[in-house]
Amino acid sequence: MRDAADRLHYLDEVMNLLFPPSRSGARPGVRSVLPHRLVPRRVVPRAWWHTALGRGLPVGRGTDTIETHLSDVLGRRMRVVVHVRPARRANRKPILEAYDESGLAGFVKIGDSPRARRLVRYESEVLRMLAGRPLKVVVPPDVLYHGEWRGLEVLMLSPLPVTSRRVGSRRVPAPLLASAMREIAAVRPHGEETDSGEAAWHGDLTPWNIAAGADGRLLVWDWERFAVGVPLGFDALHHFFHRALRRMPPPVAARACLAQASGLLEPFGVDVARARRTAVHYLVALAERHRRDGHEPLGPPAVWLNPLVDHLECLL
Repeated sequence: MRDAADRLHYLDEVMNLLFPPSRSGARPGVRSVLPHRLVPRRVVPRAWWHTALGRGLPVGRGTDTIETHLSDVLGRRMRVVVHVRPARRANRKPILEAYDESGLAGFVKIGDSPRARRLVRYESEVLRMLAGRPLKVVVPPDVLYHGEWRGLEVLMLSPLPVTSRRVGSRRVPAPLLASAMREIAAVRPHGEETDSGEAAWHGDLTPWNIAAGADGRLLVWDWERFAVGVPLGFDALHHFFHRALRRMPPPVAARACLAQASGLLEPFGVDVARARRTAVHYLVALAERHRRDGHEPLGPPAVWLNPLVDHLECLL
């Protein structure tokens, strides 16, 4: 119940941003929260059969909503479904599904805070950079539109051809994942150089941000944390660590990450000693990211990280 209340409170804020009240005094429209207000996941245009779900959610129906904006810039009538996001995430932002007459046209990210605006703007830059690279294994989304509306950063991305009904529900084959990680590590933005032994990494290559494509390539989205100049293997460690977090508490997952580092990084030609150093470096970098975000989803580093790395300072 508490999670639902938090989500609905944040949802009210989001819907007021995306569907502001009409200046002409027009009556508000009505949307439906699915599957139910007690389990809020999506906000969709109201249909006749939604009356069985309870009262609808009033929204502004003026001439300046996110739907009218997308319709104007894309040149066709657009309708959106709003994902009801967790309210307590450091990089939270509204995520929309955008539909035209032919069906799903794309996904829209809304930068509604200084941090979210920077992340959305940066992801647009990364994806445009990747569009100019001859990628053979990795398939990122295309930027369909990027602009500013009512002080919000708006980024619309092409939908990737996911075959599984649930992203992250099927394990990506290890050879495909390793090939994708190597290809990402070899990416160099124009004009940027890295030292020998350093690479590029996706930054959030978790099971829920990837899927195996029907053509044998890897579909990858959420590029807002992409970075260069890190030790080779960060993506492999991040993927393992976040899979481990589904089954064990953060301190145990961190220990497992260090213990498995040599095996995880062996496919990338990283020796045992350097693999352990890379794992410690990765965990410290992740904790630092959380500190900059002002959010500690794993708890205080003094609990999940320090007991593991304090006696390993010689590795850094």
